[in-house]
Amino acid sequence: MALLLASLTAGCGGGGGDAPPSSGVVATKAITAYSLAGVAGTINEPAKVISVTMPYGTNVTNMVATFTTTGTGVTVGTAVQASGATQNDFTTPVAYIVTAADGSTATYAVTVTVAPSSAKAMTAFSFAGFTGATGIINEPAKTIAVNLPNGTNVTALVAAFTTTGAGVTIGSAVQTSGTTANNFTAPVAYIVTAADGSTATYTVTVTVAPSAAKAIAAYSFVGFTGYAGVVNASTKTIAVTLPSGTNVTALIATFTTTGTIVKVGATVQTSGATANNFTAPVTYMVVAADGTTVAYTVTVTVPAPAPAPAPAPLSSAKAMTAYSFAGYPGSAGTIDEAAKTIAVTVPNGTDVTALVATFTTTGVGVNVGAAVQTSTATANDFTAPLAYTVTAANGSTAIYNVTVTVAVAAAANPTAPNLGEAGRFVLLASQAVTTTPGSVISNGDIGIIDIARTGIAGFTPTGPAGDFTELTNGTSYAPDDANPAPFPYPLKSATLVVGDPWATTGTMITQVRTDLGNADTFLAADPNPGAPTQVCPIELGTLVLTRGVYKTAVDVGITTGPLHLDAQGDPNAVFIFSIGGTLTTGASGSIVLDNGALAKNVYFRTAGITTIAAGTTFYGNVFANTQVNVLAGANVTGRLFAITDRVTLISNTITKAP
Repeated sequence: MALLLASLTAGCGGGGGDAPPSSGVVATKAITAYSLAGVAGTINEPAKVISVTMPYGTNVTNMVATFTTTGTGVTVGTAVQASGATQNDFTTPVAYIVTAADGSTATYAVTVTVAPSSAKAMTAFSFAGFTGATGIINEPAKTIAVNLPNGTNVTALVAAFTTTGAGVTIGSAVQTSGTTANNFTAPVAYIVTAADGSTATYTVTVTVAPSAAKAIAAYSFVGFTGYAGVVNASTKTIAVTLPSGTNVTALIATFTTTGTIVKVGATVQTSGATANNFTAPVTYMVVAADGTTVAYTVTVTVPAPAPAPAPAPLSSAKAMTAYSFAGYPGSAGTIDEAAKTIAVTVPNGTDVTALVATFTTTGVGVNVGAAVQTSTATANDFTAPLAYTVTAANGSTAIYNVTVTVAVAAAANPTAPNLGEAGRFVLLASQAVTTTPGSVISNGDIGIIDIARTGIAGFTPTGPAGDFTELTNGTSYAPDDANPAPFPYPLKSATLVVGDPWATTGTMITQVRTDLGNADTFLAADPNPGAPTQVCPIELGTLVLTRGVYKTAVDVGITTGPLHLDAQGDPNAVFIFSIGGTLTTGASGSIVLDNGALAKNVYFRTAGITTIAAGTTFYGNVFANTQVNVLAGANVTGRLFAITDRVTLISNTITKAP
């Protein structure tokens, strides 16, 4: 009994008469999910340690974490952390302090490790003292072939190499480029080890040119990297194409040869040193070690200069892509690109004679009349619509007409409904409460009023009847529950007395039915007799509304953008929407609470179905006469009541508003 009392005390709360007699403040303060740049962290909850391994090369000095928490706030030191927004340096472990509603804290140490590199390629290979004898690396086959001049002693060659690995060995012997000598009489296996410990083995084979060798194997010119000659071994010709405008009268060739000497006429040629005139083809005579010779004809081609490219056409882009006013968050302009209009609503009382616009454009300049406009700097009088002229790079223009509307003064603060015993519930329906896997329900009870417990479906039982893995800080109730009497405690009475009407779960639910009906009737009538009721627009998207009662007899949507509810600094501001039809939100139809507005003070009463779109964020208490359907991935803070039918969830997070 004591444990059940504690559970119910922690789960109760809410607005409008929901006042448990001795409820404790929730002390939950866990980080339940954590990731960096899409890489999920591993959470060790007992140790309060979160570990994230990032890919090799990741810069961890300025990263943004995405996380979810059961606490009311998260800080690093004194800096408040916003999921998906706040940057931190993870060079050393970072301590996240999670604060619960009761003020207690938990500290999680986040350690980020960058994976070591797996690179282990051999990227260049040659031998000291053998200019031009560059190894040919076959990366797929992991082989390196090196041809050396005839007569070379291969028993103690010193290799010069470059590698992307962390170390190179032959057997257990560490290899140092330009220092370590090896015997290449037979192929030698070089083992390249990466920073992550993986290895790759390259087999190096050295071939000594025969005494009759007299080929030119490679040919280029000093100062012309990327312009290698094309050697045709069968025709003994070498063709080199150099950039337009090159002076060919004194070019210095760099070449490799298997012969012992190379001449042009009687002049011995030294690779990288001897200059020649290539106005006409030049014949290179290569002499082999055995005295035989072969002639290579080198032809240099210099193409005529290419014509200058035509200038690129200037851009015709001239759209206004975003518009708002400095100092008025939540008052973003609505741009109608087809009509070239921009509509902005600012709070009641705003002086529109010197507003400073913040805007972005694809054009190169913006004017109002002859006055150049600078975003975040230029002030204008918006008493009447204002024409902005956007000029493209090609000189064409587009004119956007900006109209500013000042919101009407907020109505007197309405009276919130008294939820009575229904206030303990976060999900409550007449016929069914169902979910698909993945939902999370917090800080309130689940209840079904008019049928047996079988109407609560899709949840995963964890122990005693009525408890589910999806439900934290709450309990589920149905009319057929056989719990011991008396019922733990009613919300309407501070102390149980003999003959209390809430003696069992069944009698408690009977009272819930009455209290829910009274609250629904209150919202359907005129709950604000002290001030005029306002007409509720049929489309609430992009609007900024202040406290008051908004009433209509037709269907309403939140589909064209977010609905902003502005408390104007009053945390007790009440927002009531009494809708005679359905309420439907769209993909961009989230609800945003501004300037102290609280979810517990927001009420949507609909005569038909209420549908909350997938992936959106919804704040408020929903009283739907028929059904409440929450689509995949939507998050709700408030309560969901279905008066005559059901509440349906699809992998949602539902949290009762405190």
